[in-house]
Amino acid sequence: MAPVIKLLEKSDRIKVITIVTAQHREMLDQVLHLFDIKPQYDLNIMKTEQTITDITIRVLKGLQDILIKELPDLVLVHGDTTTTFAASLAAFYRQIPIGHVEAGLRTYRKYAPYPEEMNRRLTGCLADLHFAPTLAAKEALIREGVKPENITVTGNTVIDALRWTLKQDFHFNNPLLNRIDYQTRKVILVTAHRRENLGEPLRDIFRAVKEISAENRDAEIIFPVHPNPRVRELAREILGGIERVHLIEPLDYQSFVNLMNRCYLILTDSGGIQEEAPALGKPVLVLRETTERPEAVAAGTVKLVETVQHTIISETNLLLRDPREYEKMAKAVNPYGDGKAAVRIRQRILLFLGLAEGAVEEFVY
Repeated sequence: MAPVIKLLEKSDRIKVITIVTAQHREMLDQVLHLFDIKPQYDLNIMKTEQTITDITIRVLKGLQDILIKELPDLVLVHGDTTTTFAASLAAFYRQIPIGHVEAGLRTYRKYAPYPEEMNRRLTGCLADLHFAPTLAAKEALIREGVKPENITVTGNTVIDALRWTLKQDFHFNNPLLNRIDYQTRKVILVTAHRRENLGEPLRDIFRAVKEISAENRDAEIIFPVHPNPRVRELAREILGGIERVHLIEPLDYQSFVNLMNRCYLILTDSGGIQEEAPALGKPVLVLRETTERPEAVAAGTVKLVETVQHTIISETNLLLRDPREYEKMAKAVNPYGDGKAAVRIRQRILLFLGLAEGAVEEFVY
């Protein structure tokens, strides 16, 4: 959302009020500092061992008072989080129009990804403006009854954010990341933390990573370990002390983006990385049974390997050892944007508020 906020702030016809819920306090503060965003309201809802229900209740209650005070003409929400759905519901209760950035991502599987799939669908039912990153996302919304005139294909704002944060001479705070020779070593970046993978699926992922390290002496594996204690304990149990497997603390956004830019390939169960990495020419093996981003699979930048140990190993080894297979994924065209999503979103908002005329030139892949 940061590129959208920064662009809207430049308009003398729009007053921007930024509200954060601090669902993830540390990660949020890093991004606010990086993009120089100063929220007018911070709900600071983070609590130890909070549940999805706790988050929903606190967001609804906190936003209620702000919306009554500010009476906005439009509430803009982003993506797939519980905060997004709860904020949309709060705006709906006050009969305030809602704009949904990154709308229309679907797997049509209620619990995969969980809770994002239903958060997205429920937000889609409430939104008035739908900013779809791709044509496939637009088509999903139309199938659900959204009027085409309420949908704008923008590309994904994550590509806009990448352009803000990449630096060729970037220096990491973690000394290990500065010591690695990215030219001669094949660096594999791993992320794994999704709720549906906790337990045996995560165990299989980590066993596969251990075997990949043993079979490929030229590979260095970097795993920024998620704060979730269940992820950390299992990572230490299976991967702790393994040669060339580096378990490190989570990285801030800018460090992570620049690490993606230098690595060889990525193993992940994340959603956003499936969009970011192809923009950097990095093959992605997705550690999930399904993805709400099928465009990347169709384009050839992403491959689903599920959480099956032997599949993860064989597909990773293929990319490490067969240059032709690697190049096919690395050089595939990224279907997710051209870095102008925020411009399109701003123009559509101006049109909606009656502050501009004309039309929006949509993103075409």
